[in-house]
Amino acid sequence: MKLETLSLTEAGWSQQPFPPLDSAQTLVIVFGAPGFAERAEAFRDLAAAYPQAQIVGCSTSGEILGATVQDNSLAVAVLQFEATRLAVTTASVTSAQDSRAAGEALARQLLQPDLRGVFVLSDGILVNGSELVRGLNAVLPETVVVTGGLAGDGVSFGRTWVIKDGRPQAGFISAVGLYGEHVRLGHGSKGGWDIFGPERIVTRAAGNVLFELDGKPALALYKEYLGERAAELPAAALLFPLALRAGPADDKQIVRTILAVSEPDQSMTFAGDMPVGYHARMMKANFDRLVDGASAAALMTKEHNPCSGPALAIAVSCVGRRLVLGERTEEELEAVLEALPPGTLQVGFYSYGEISPYATGHCDLHNQTMTLTTICEE
Repeated sequence: MKLETLSLTEAGWSQQPFPPLDSAQTLVIVFGAPGFAERAEAFRDLAAAYPQAQIVGCSTSGEILGATVQDNSLAVAVLQFEATRLAVTTASVTSAQDSRAAGEALARQLLQPDLRGVFVLSDGILVNGSELVRGLNAVLPETVVVTGGLAGDGVSFGRTWVIKDGRPQAGFISAVGLYGEHVRLGHGSKGGWDIFGPERIVTRAAGNVLFELDGKPALALYKEYLGERAAELPAAALLFPLALRAGPADDKQIVRTILAVSEPDQSMTFAGDMPVGYHARMMKANFDRLVDGASAAALMTKEHNPCSGPALAIAVSCVGRRLVLGERTEEELEAVLEALPPGTLQVGFYSYGEISPYATGHCDLHNQTMTLTTICEE
């Protein structure tokens, strides 16, 4: 496998001409600022340089290249495989109700006996990530590694895009299938948030909309914990996610980020489902633990996929982590690269949700995590 990373900033492309890696077995991955939806020339440049390649990508809440995070840029990885076959498919979504069916359709189109992994990039506003994951898991076997993330739009939560037909478009999910015995895929996902306050029961919810905790209006209860920061909702909610688990004896804990709040019905809308009967607790940031979480995700990835040759790490980290870390954001990116094998190249984005197995097996939707995918050939 041959691999290069590059970027587009106000100064132009970091490499010109582009790396000569075009082929039918080339994958171009693009992460870009939301404003690139109106800058079609950048995507035409890539399509002209790689006419045979599969090009995928999405909008971000910050673009990752190496150990740096940028805004108003494109971060690009170009992978030319030697023995790995590629396939890309897309599904349209007009509302969250389409999410599960879209996941099932994507999985059915990609499923073949030699499918080894699927990398998914989804509209971050219109899609219910939990239902998308359920659709994928309903069709794909546990042996297929599924990772990816939900596109971002800074902290605006207005409109996101995914590349379809070579250009950025809203209302789509894209999935890349990687086939054959030579591709190696690693994955890891960790948070690093501190839990506080009592554990409460989700007593009324519909899909990803939470109405009541312990029989009390969810938003009012949440505001009690936020205090003065309640006036900053919904943005402040990115700093105080909820931890979910099925019950007191369940060690599997999923984090959920709030996307919107509704004063009239005192509800909160999350990036994934809030199942009735689940246990929920508040979480808050701890700078050092967030960075340690990123390092732990890299170590998990390394265990699953000990690449000996050139490898790409795709980092999908939650926008909430970036808000908390602030000027220290790049510390988590540095921690990842320090834990991965020397020479690993990294691209990625800050997201509205992360997709990865919790440990092994089928994938889950995560929020507020650093989620990593490594790709190489052996």
